[in-house]
Amino acid sequence: MARLKLDLHNIFNNSRAIDAELNRVIQEAVSKRIELVEIIPGKGSGQLKKGVLRFLEQPQIKKLYRRIEKDDKNFGRIFVHFRY
Repeated sequence: MARLKLDLHNIFNNSRAIDAELNRVIQEAVSKRIELVEIIPGKGSGQLKKGVLRFLEQPQIKKLYRRIEKDDKNFGRIFVHFRY
């Protein structure tokens, strides 16, 4: 199964860069028909993870994927499963 990985550790304090990278990885997954995107917001205070989840809940983004899976073994990781 093909997958993409996005680590947000390096840009955790730049909301524009975070949104740009999230948009980029989602569009890349759709255009290349990638089935799984792993997003790593890190553990920290949880604010970045909440921001990522809010981004993914936007109607224009939500219609592109099938489901979101929060890793139960690693709080700082989110999987986005796409429908094809």
